[in-house]
Amino acid sequence: MDQQQSHAHQQHQEHQQHQQHQEQQRHQNQQAQHEQYAQQGYGDQRQYEQPGYPGGGYDTPGNPGHQYDATWETGQAAMPYTAPPADPYGGQDPDLYGTPDAYPPPQPPGRRQEPPPRERDWEAEEDPHPEPEEERHPFFTGEDDDPDEARATESAGRGGRGSRGDDRERRNKAKKRKGKNGFACLVVAAVLVGGVGGIGYFGYQFWQGQFGEAPDYAGAGTGEVQVEIPKGALGYDIGNILKKAGVVKSVDAFVAAQQRDPNGRSIQDGVYTLKKEMSADSAVKLLLSPASQANLIIPEGKRNAWVYERLDQRLDLEPGTTREIALTKADSLGLPDWAKGHQNVKDPLEGFLFPASYPVGKSSKPEDALRKMVSRANQEYAKLDLETKSRELGMKSPWDLVTVASLVQAEGKTHDDFRKMAEVVYNRLQPDNRETYQLLQFDSTLNYLKGQSEIKISEKEANTNTDPYNTYKHKGLPPGPIGNPGNEALAAMLDPTKDGWIYFVATDGMSKTEFAKTHAEFLILKDKFNASTNQ
Repeated sequence: MDQQQSHAHQQHQEHQQHQQHQEQQRHQNQQAQHEQYAQQGYGDQRQYEQPGYPGGGYDTPGNPGHQYDATWETGQAAMPYTAPPADPYGGQDPDLYGTPDAYPPPQPPGRRQEPPPRERDWEAEEDPHPEPEEERHPFFTGEDDDPDEARATESAGRGGRGSRGDDRERRNKAKKRKGKNGFACLVVAAVLVGGVGGIGYFGYQFWQGQFGEAPDYAGAGTGEVQVEIPKGALGYDIGNILKKAGVVKSVDAFVAAQQRDPNGRSIQDGVYTLKKEMSADSAVKLLLSPASQANLIIPEGKRNAWVYERLDQRLDLEPGTTREIALTKADSLGLPDWAKGHQNVKDPLEGFLFPASYPVGKSSKPEDALRKMVSRANQEYAKLDLETKSRELGMKSPWDLVTVASLVQAEGKTHDDFRKMAEVVYNRLQPDNRETYQLLQFDSTLNYLKGQSEIKISEKEANTNTDPYNTYKHKGLPPGPIGNPGNEALAAMLDPTKDGWIYFVATDGMSKTEFAKTHAEFLILKDKFNASTNQ
């Protein structure tokens, strides 16, 4: 027996002696505790532990002693003491730990220690900061995939035994691994070549997007299609709308064409009639041409009856359809509160179909178009703060100011006329007016009542018609606006002249209007008018 086996045998004997001593000590302690409980009369049996080992238990640093028993390996409760079984080896100590690969004998939990190393390998000592190992896959390393063959090879290597056949088999496997490695290199090379090709393709696409020409159609296109350009739309917005409608082939082509055209940035919002598959240049030119515009343009001063008729024609509706919708749905089209509930009003929307250009395609609905016009009027009137201005000018409400502006628009012929015409209105409405006694005496109000635009109104008709819109017969303003005033008429209504004008006459019967401050001056202008119209 060499020195190492002798040392293991000595440890085994010490372990057996220790177990026998422990069993005897525990048996004595249990008997003493039973006697103590019997004397004191305790119903529950308590276990008093003593620090240290052997005895009451084993200690670990910072923890109280725990009762030790022979079952610490399994964690089961302690069993009553029984005599050890007969020695199956007949008193002979078997050499259980005498081999080089044997583990040291088991120790109690409190005394377990790592077995002493057989030989300390200073070079293989663990690094406190090891570097992470690279991933190794059998596909790239060439290692065998079969775990059974790997274990067999390892076992043969440790034992130093093996046949020549095994050596030949290992050499064949090594050749296979080299073949795998070669195949793996080919795969990697193919991936790299494919990556370079992909980079080249996407690089070409990038170059095309940056420097190449955008896809575009050729020619002026075919068929017809209506598109609506919203207010505030820019080049790319318009291009997207046209592409979705099939007008242009790409957004970039349209934007490039718009930038090339000197007037390309002046494309307005509205509805346009274009063609399918047009070149970008052709699309830009058609958008800039009035011929393509499908917008409904309301001129300044037009009455609502004119607007209704145009909407019926544009939408292929029966005559009177839009007017009926306007009258029955007026309160749901966006009128402000101060424009509702007035008496004797012919049309509640009069004065609120603001003069402008509106997109009205063939698929539009009359109420949608009317709602856009009312919304535009609200925006313009809000800018002017009509509620505050009405108090400053002595009017009851913004409704009166819009009515004044419609009168200015209807009677004035030029921009210079508007401010004077506004002063005429305000001066005639004054309670101390001794020239006309609050009678406006405007032909335009009687013409609105009759749905006409006559220059000459007979005195008989003016004096006999009792409708509230006849300002020859009724004092003050008519019940409501008589048309849709534009921005110039609105501005003049808010800033009239202060020269004392009370009378005016279109002396040439057409575009020339002259003003007077007294009735005598008015008669001179009237004679001038009669002379020009009788020729």
